[in-house]
Amino acid sequence: MSEKTYGYYPGCSGAGTSLEYDKSTRAVCDALGVKLVDIPDWNCCGSSPAHNVDPCLSSALAARNFAEAEKIGLNAVLTPCPSCLKNLHNALEHMQDEKFKAEVDALTGRPLENQHSISSVLQILTEEVTPEAIAARIQKPLSGLKLVTYYGCLMTRPGRSMKFDHEENPTSMDRLMQACGAEVLQFPLKTECCGASLGIPRADVVARLAGRILDLAESVGADAVVVGCPLCQMNLDLRQGQINSACKKKFKLPVFYYTQLLGLAIGLDQSKLALNKLVVDPAIALAKIGKAADAKAAKGEAVA
Repeated sequence: MSEKTYGYYPGCSGAGTSLEYDKSTRAVCDALGVKLVDIPDWNCCGSSPAHNVDPCLSSALAARNFAEAEKIGLNAVLTPCPSCLKNLHNALEHMQDEKFKAEVDALTGRPLENQHSISSVLQILTEEVTPEAIAARIQKPLSGLKLVTYYGCLMTRPGRSMKFDHEENPTSMDRLMQACGAEVLQFPLKTECCGASLGIPRADVVARLAGRILDLAESVGADAVVVGCPLCQMNLDLRQGQINSACKKKFKLPVFYYTQLLGLAIGLDQSKLALNKLVVDPAIALAKIGKAADAKAAKGEAVA
């Protein structure tokens, strides 16, 4: 189990469109002994537009968050958001160059004094808490639930920076869901793009790319999709109606954050996981939990 204390960076979406991810992340980490301390007065990391306009400004936005963490004595930072993760990683990498760091320091007016690290919550749950330890904490197994895990483009990429899991065939979420008792199905599109931030300027692109992901998930027999990215969740869940209209489909696949299902399995109250914030109703999928075990018990068969 992890015994470290981390500076917690929720990211802009965690304070808005992905409140359920932030809420369930906090609840799961608290239950599993991962201590999160909010970074005071954190700001946007510059993830989406800033790095395209000015890499130095983008790094300065990210660096200010590390400086705020440094003020409370924390150099190890966690974030649930892959896009924030990438930008915070990039800032630390770019500031290895002394000239670049000097430019960033001049912008922030607060030179970083210590070495800092940034990790995803998924990485800490997998590598420090471990699926094996989580399996021992399961109170309500997700048996009977068939899932596909969708990582998106950024959670493990680029591999040289993230140094976590496999950049083309990650399995960390798979292992966590299996530890919870769910059946994880093979899913070749687990790192393909869902359309990312094109939802507003190019809804047709999102419909095509996200529709392909939902189509395969349905084809392999999934009851739900599991994600770890706010933007991926939005495209697959919130925009599922738009995808249906554009692709002439009738998808009704709930799209859970892995922390929501993990929280259910370790016995957290649903009110702590904000399941009611999902757009596609998860009730049918959740009703399948335990059905296989109940059927075996009714037949007098041994339940694993």
